[in-house]
Amino acid sequence: QVQLVESGGGLVQDGGALRLSCAASGLTFSSAAMGWFRQAPGKEREFVATISGSGYLTSYADSVKGRFAISRDSAKNTLYLQMNTLKPEDTAVYYCAARRGIAATATTDALYYYWGQGTQVTVSS
Repeated sequence: QVQLVESGGGLVQDGGALRLSCAASGLTFSSAAMGWFRQAPGKEREFVATISGSGYLTSYADSVKGRFAISRDSAKNTLYLQMNTLKPEDTAVYYCAARRGIAATATTDALYYYWGQGTQVTVSS
């Protein structure tokens, strides 16, 4: 049974930083591309960042490029999202997701099979 458990969300001021973690179990971690998505109230879920199974390839949404960094630790089966220079518009529930046995990155949520329960990030102005 695959489980993805996010942590690290919280309340932070405009310009602050947070690091999200996603602990994965029940899957071959290095064989699965991973991604972060977010959903703000009243809006559709949107892509944030993705990383290949090897960790060598990454891709970001334009809105977070240069501020966020996605990484993974295969020894710990954990995905990370370092978020710097946070803005109020980054406020959302953040979800980690895993592709099913596919190591290639993807920016479309429909291509991800496994999802975490989400963690709230709130940036105050």
